Amino acid sequence: MSKRFVCPRSQVPPNGMTECEVEGGLKLLVANSGDDYFAYQAMCPHQEVALCEGLYDGSVLTCHQHLWQWDIRTGAAMGLAEAPLESFPVQLQGDSLYVVAQSALNTAELFTGIGEQTLAAIMALARKEQYAAGTSLYDIGDPADDFFILDSGRVEFLIGRERASPAGFMLRKGELFGWAALLESQPHRIARATCLEESEVLRINGKQALQALAADPASGFLVMRRLSSLIARYLASPGAN
Repeated sequence: MSKRFVCPRSQVPPNGMTECEVEGGLKLLVANSGDDYFAYQAMCPHQEVALCEGLYDGSVLTCHQHLWQWDIRTGAAMGLAEAPLESFPVQLQGDSLYVVAQSALNTAELFTGIGEQTLAAIMALARKEQYAAGTSLYDIGDPADDFFILDSGRVEFLIGRERASPAGFMLRKGELFGWAALLESQPHRIARATCLEESEVLRINGKQALQALAADPASGFLVMRRLSSLIARYLASPGAN
């Protein structure tokens, strides 16, 4: 896996945090806790507030805007927070900090814990694609052949003709969208997906992925159960139609 230089270790205060921009324009929040360093998305997943402006006590990170909180060691949501932070594995070499790139499939909640051979089969189907800001990946009524997993950038996912929430769904690395491609009775899109900035996605054919899951019933059941929860969460959002 490739790695990217983040900053000198001395740039991160003891039990403190700082925002860094790495090669390719990726912005990260880098935090120290004791002898360990952690890197997360730079913006709050709630309303795009810079996390470096928040409060941090060496253990818990608090966004100052609406008091969402996270465990700095895991990125797990605490208290009022409704979403975890996207994490980036950190390597310390000498006095320099690096982040290690991970495939979005390895971080995708939908496929966590499935059989290794099944995951490898789905990885073999994935095609990495890059899109410019403002690109529409699909719109309502388009054929639902493929689903997508966000690898980098920002994608807004909107259900129906109206926004599903005041800012739509802002997807993070590893999140799946275009899930109609995994539903045999849903040949057309019921949502739209638009890149808000330059983004990379993994495109996977739905029928071929279903064949791989059918060959491993235990993994297939796990993925379908999670998919049903994902769909219910989207459709239950205020304003969805």
